[in-house]
Amino acid sequence: MIQNVGNHLRRGLSSVFSSRSARKSASRADKDGGAMAAGEGYRNPTEVQMSQLVLPCHTNQRGELSVGQLLKWIDTAACLSAERHAGCPCVTASMDDIYFEHTISVGQVVNIKAKVNRAFNSSMEVGIQVASEDLCSEKQWSVCKALATFVAHRELSRVKLKPITPRTEEEKTEHSVAAERRRMRLVYADTIKDLLANCVIQDDLESRDCSHTVPAEKTRVESVELVLPPHANHQGNTFGGQIMAWMENVATIAASRLCRAHPTLKAIEMFHFRGPSQVGDRLVLKAIVNNTFKHSMEVGVCVEAYRQEAETHRRHINSAFMTFVVLDADDQPQTLPWIRPQPGDGERRYREASARKKIRLDRCREKGPQRRRKARKYIVSCKQAEMPLSVPWDPSNQVYLSYNNVSSLKMLVAKDDWVLSSETNQIRLYTLEEDKFLAFHLEMLVHVDATQAFLLLSDLCRRPEWDKHCRSVELVQQVDEDDAIYHIISPALGGDTKPQDFVVLASRRKPCDNGDPYVIALRSVTLPTHRETPEYRRGETICSGFCFWREGDQLTKVSYYNQATPGFLNYVTTNVAGLSSEFYTTFKACEQFLLDNRNDLAPSLQTL
Repeated sequence: MIQNVGNHLRRGLSSVFSSRSARKSASRADKDGGAMAAGEGYRNPTEVQMSQLVLPCHTNQRGELSVGQLLKWIDTAACLSAERHAGCPCVTASMDDIYFEHTISVGQVVNIKAKVNRAFNSSMEVGIQVASEDLCSEKQWSVCKALATFVAHRELSRVKLKPITPRTEEEKTEHSVAAERRRMRLVYADTIKDLLANCVIQDDLESRDCSHTVPAEKTRVESVELVLPPHANHQGNTFGGQIMAWMENVATIAASRLCRAHPTLKAIEMFHFRGPSQVGDRLVLKAIVNNTFKHSMEVGVCVEAYRQEAETHRRHINSAFMTFVVLDADDQPQTLPWIRPQPGDGERRYREASARKKIRLDRCREKGPQRRRKARKYIVSCKQAEMPLSVPWDPSNQVYLSYNNVSSLKMLVAKDDWVLSSETNQIRLYTLEEDKFLAFHLEMLVHVDATQAFLLLSDLCRRPEWDKHCRSVELVQQVDEDDAIYHIISPALGGDTKPQDFVVLASRRKPCDNGDPYVIALRSVTLPTHRETPEYRRGETICSGFCFWREGDQLTKVSYYNQATPGFLNYVTTNVAGLSSEFYTTFKACEQFLLDNRNDLAPSLQTL
């Protein structure tokens, strides 16, 4: 079932694509009717919209909206959305990486939309979209997207947030993927530490042309701010957006000292608030240029707080890394002078900045076709359609590949346009046509506990026991508890003369909350130890896997998803009716495998 079902499409695919189109039209008509019944003017109850006219007081030296001011507006809109859902005060816990696609000029309008994607126990993820509008030309364009985490806070009682019920396809996708993003945030610090440890960075301190260098110490900035009531909410806690704006200010000064020009902020690495600050606190903000590259520089910023002048211990509030460029009259990035770090701690920051550049997605400069030509190593923010089919694997990109693997499957699951193509003995086959992709989805109910089904199918080495399309499966690497890499060999079928092989990353996830499925996600990766050989025809899977929903005591809905690669579509000539029998036989064997082995793992269920 891993992308080799294409071999069977050559058997008996004929005629009635029109019947499937008719079923799809009927399905969409039903869905549209339901949407109208629910009200054509549906709007997410947590959505907040903010429009701000950019005035001269909001701009920098170039007459463009200050990013610090924009961050304050973003934080305010997101906080209002969070509080609309929570019904109580909320504080900013973190702000994910932000990439700025356009600048905004004085006289233009900033339109901000914020809504809660998902609520957990006392925290929630808020999605923010920022667009700018030219009132004279009526043109609009996207500026950035952001994801913020807010925590609900009450003085006298513990907060338990009500769950979000997604209704649209977009809401379902964001709700599902939010759980995976939360998982990433919880291990963020350890992940960055591991990536920095594993990234091999060439030491070019001695090889660089030092005829034009700037000592890093010349870019150092230190500033202090007194938190006053206008900087805080009604509980006296400093607004997160205000702190981010102050951080952007000192970072811009540090960048300007390096380039002796007006820099443009292009990206901000995740803001993570390690503790609160209140009215009356003194905030010390420090910034320095960590490293420069040909056209960009990284500035590190940290914030510490203290209450009284006599205090010797300062509380660490926040740290962030900001990427700046200097644009010429044609908006092209200029070449920057090299930075000369101070020995010791300065050299550490210098090398860590090189590592972060290696793992940072510079989305502003690499657009669609260029991305597709390049097998991106770190893929947190890539769209599926822009991804290579097989991506390189090494220990330093483990976490991000796993994240993308699971998120891609969850996005496929959340699609609304699945069409029922056939049903045989309560096994349903659905299809989804979208752009250049064709996806399949099989579904059945099995009298097995969901956790047992999850554990049994997580071990791909047992797949040949029920899937005749897998001749053998070898565990290549057990990456961690949730991720493993397998080498799968499929028999030669149909007119093929060679067996097919796959190198697959399998990522599994337990439910984040009630109603979430167990997930096993599969996608192709490349390994230096398992290159393509003449003995096999290398196959690829872009997105496939299982989801398991608990439907009752000892009753599980098992769903299998597979997004076909573009090459696979060459086999599709009319419809997928001929696949029904093949899928049915394989999925029925899977059901029998689960039933026969449902008691094998009973003792281990206590560990999940």
